Amino acid sequence: MANYTAADIKALRERTGAGMMDVKKALDEANGDAEKAMEVIRIKGLKGATKREGRSTAEGLIAARVNDGVGVMIEVNCETDFVAKSAPFIEFGDKVVTAAVDSGAADVDALLGYDVDGKPLSEHVIEAGALLGEKVKLRRIARVEGKTVDAYLHKTSKDLPAQVGVLFAVDGEGSEAKEAAHDVAVHAAAYNPTYISRDEVPAELVENERRIADETARAEGKPEQALTKIVEGRLTGFFKEGVLLDQAFAKDAKKSVAQVLQEAGVTATGLARFRVGS
Repeated sequence: MANYTAADIKALRERTGAGMMDVKKALDEANGDAEKAMEVIRIKGLKGATKREGRSTAEGLIAARVNDGVGVMIEVNCETDFVAKSAPFIEFGDKVVTAAVDSGAADVDALLGYDVDGKPLSEHVIEAGALLGEKVKLRRIARVEGKTVDAYLHKTSKDLPAQVGVLFAVDGEGSEAKEAAHDVAVHAAAYNPTYISRDEVPAELVENERRIADETARAEGKPEQALTKIVEGRLTGFFKEGVLLDQAFAKDAKKSVAQVLQEAGVTATGLARFRVGS
């Protein structure tokens, strides 16, 4: 007869993020001892790490920190939303973003090689997967610098950790700069700009958009004398879709983001936006 209760199963699932059958088997093997069952789950998870390598990791979380004018953001992935919202996974995300801040790493490989508690972070990633029973992956890291940096994290579901994260930096300080940086970070979370300014858009991409606009207008039978104006209008639309400064501001569509920053007396110096799995 099992010497554990449904409450014990629930508590261990919350601690480990493991599936119900895995938790029950671990408790059976540990004769109801929760701590021993934790070890069983971890050991079995480690044995299954190789099998997990090929699995898809489309769920996860975004975490970010700002310290002394430097914003750091990371994305950590797992396989299911059940694990993504579990306390152990969220705690692991906190460990990763702390390591990202402390290490000064600019890319995933450097961060994975950073020593945390006597071993590289890559080993902690493997151990997290073992504990949780799923493939866990550090997908990416971003660093943004400026006199004022805002980190905005957005939950797409109240049950999940942040699924969208934005770092946005400006060259000014003070209350107006902070308010503008935050408002634009929130805007970027919703409107997903690819570039800060038109200058950042690759020339070949602009020329390709111009060519498509021209060919489309001709196919529509637009008059030759109107082509230049039509093409430039469509190119402006292209910029308004993907360039932050050209976008209509989320809180006041009568203004562009560029106008909002100008009114605050600041200039954008950095932008990064992550969405889990995309």
